[in-house]
Amino acid sequence: MNTFEEIRTSMTNIRIALLDMNNNHVNQGFKNVLEISEAFRQHSEENISIETFDVRYKNQMPDPDAFDIFISSGGPGDPHREGLEWEGRFAGLLDSIFDHNRNYSSKKYLFLICHSFQLAAIHWKLGNICKRKSYSFGIMPIHKTEEGESEFLFRNLPDPFFAVDSRAYQFIEPDYQRFEELGMNIVAIEKFRPHIDLERAVMAVRFSDEIFGTQFHPEANPEGMLENLKDEKNKNAMIENFGVEKYLETLDRMDDDDKIMLTQAQILPRFLQSAVQKILRKAVTE
Repeated sequence: MNTFEEIRTSMTNIRIALLDMNNNHVNQGFKNVLEISEAFRQHSEENISIETFDVRYKNQMPDPDAFDIFISSGGPGDPHREGLEWEGRFAGLLDSIFDHNRNYSSKKYLFLICHSFQLAAIHWKLGNICKRKSYSFGIMPIHKTEEGESEFLFRNLPDPFFAVDSRAYQFIEPDYQRFEELGMNIVAIEKFRPHIDLERAVMAVRFSDEIFGTQFHPEANPEGMLENLKDEKNKNAMIENFGVEKYLETLDRMDDDDKIMLTQAQILPRFLQSAVQKILRKAVTE
């Protein structure tokens, strides 16, 4: 049997597919996902390749058999189906990865962000994905559920932790029977406010051991946040959500080490590191 180090040095490639869901809109999120993935590749001892796919605008879709790790970004618009070809292909990718992991000992790893997270929740019929009363944009507290307390991607994050929230839609009223049927768990929700009679949105789901998704943006950094605030829609939404005083305070504290910089440094890098380690350990046993 080969040692772990021998497997590490002899493996040809670990292949990462990055799915751009922005539909040709300028967006900081995918840029950040690419930067995090590239930094991981450069600092890794493994042979790693990265390929990007413009899913919605160019109808590009990775072959599920050709990649080991997938990260699918956020993006604008209604997550419900409009009869476009890419929608069926993306649903097929979700099922292909989910079914592969149920039937084979070698696993594939998938991270779903914001719009992609909503698409998956709709596809697997997990609850009500509906339009918010108003657009949400800002740095929000994210609360761990009981299951989220043991979620390894959140291990070094406080409760609540902080992340960028940017969405016109929300995932509410989860179907807990469906979650149980599929073996999925809600691991984070919006800030719990018992004095406000509104359903708290689901903010993160552990879809399986290999598939994870967030409604928030774990890839966001202060530079991207400031760039997004040049858009009046985002600025006005943030002031509407927080008020002018809180908006100015948020700008002042945006680069605090314990806010979105901590979230960015933990979740996606930890997902990538864990996925690569598990792929290598599996290779060692074969």
